[in-house]
Amino acid sequence: IDECDIVPDACKGGMKCVNHYGGYLCLPKTAQIIVNNEQPQQETTAPEAPSGAATGSIAASSMATSGVLPGGGFIASATAVAGPEVQTGRNNFVIRRNPVDPQRIPSNPSHRIQCAAGYEQSEHNVCQDIDECTAGTHNCRADQVCINLRGSFTCQCLPGYQKRGEQCVDIDECTVPPYCHQRCVNTPGSFYCQCSPGFQLAANNYTCVDINECDASNQCAQQCYNILGSFICQCNQGYELSSDRLNCEDIDECRTSSYLCQYQCVNEPGKFSCMCPQGYQVVRSRTCQDINECETTNECREDEMCWNYHGGFRCYPRNPCQDPYVLTSENRCVCPVSNAMCRELPQSIVYKYMSIRSDRSVPSDIFQIQATTIYANTINTFRIKSGNENGEFYLRQTSPVSAMLVLVKSLSGPREYIVDLEMLTVSSIGTFRTSSVLRLTIIVGPFSF
Repeated sequence: IDECDIVPDACKGGMKCVNHYGGYLCLPKTAQIIVNNEQPQQETTAPEAPSGAATGSIAASSMATSGVLPGGGFIASATAVAGPEVQTGRNNFVIRRNPVDPQRIPSNPSHRIQCAAGYEQSEHNVCQDIDECTAGTHNCRADQVCINLRGSFTCQCLPGYQKRGEQCVDIDECTVPPYCHQRCVNTPGSFYCQCSPGFQLAANNYTCVDINECDASNQCAQQCYNILGSFICQCNQGYELSSDRLNCEDIDECRTSSYLCQYQCVNEPGKFSCMCPQGYQVVRSRTCQDINECETTNECREDEMCWNYHGGFRCYPRNPCQDPYVLTSENRCVCPVSNAMCRELPQSIVYKYMSIRSDRSVPSDIFQIQATTIYANTINTFRIKSGNENGEFYLRQTSPVSAMLVLVKSLSGPREYIVDLEMLTVSSIGTFRTSSVLRLTIIVGPFSF
């Protein structure tokens, strides 16, 4: 490459550019170069320079070893580039070329080059990298891996380990993401995931998926139901689970009232009969029906009302209103606006009664509350004001003017619950606010029928 042609302003300070193999020279304008094929027997001098001008002369043979010249090129030894053929080049550059291929620069073992640390001279007289990892000249520890670099090497830890000072310590993968789905077990240089009983590791070795024991290893004698992380067995009608919770045993129907009798089975020779508890009567030979004592043996006073429930009855006052409330209609008490005590009290209280069977299935809708008067541009909200300290009930609003009382815990009787259901009415612009209460008395019967 002729750098003197392609490098703009290659030489500075009034120097002239002289192209050379692998580079170029910046010399005084009066300097001459004579290239010899052998060491000169006598010093070659440059022609006289004009008066007052500096003279200079360089013999290529005096450059005994290769080196980097100005401009970034390289020059081999004089014997490698010089030859008997002589021609005059640009700027009085006298060149003697070897008649062989001018592009080939044969190696000369007598002229060694100096390589940087981590490199060595090759047979072609060039500097090549020393692979310390292959040569075994590295100083990596036994628990490290040698990685060769250009002119050097580095020591790295095995996968799953990290450097701490000069030592490689195990990485606890269980403390860094991605975490295992359920359980992580750290091992030297690695880790693996485990699953809880009833789960198995997915194909990604990370996620735990439920084992369907009913398909994989059905141990149930009759019916198997898979649940998350386990399974349960059930029996067909007429059977019950044995103590091992896997097998099924035949039911002595007269021991339980679930099939033959609703309440109690009395075994007799060749037959059986059913009995019902107090407050019930036997119908269709097997079932028990509540007796309405309010129609048969009403024992309430004149100022009381009789309320029948499953298995019994109660007497409640016909006027349940307490001061400052006054009775306006059956079971409805209103607090007069003219009374100052009514400002902080609900506008009205309505008394309602209901009965439910014991051990009723849950969740179950049991009572609906609805506004009797609807005002324009108002918003109604519903809540359980009192009587739900143990969380047996939940009030779900079903429309802007109604809500449903839901039984969320199974109740056992006989027992009485008094639950206040409040409807709060607020105008959309905040100028009007009132509330009304429905006081619901819930009587839970002693039995599930």
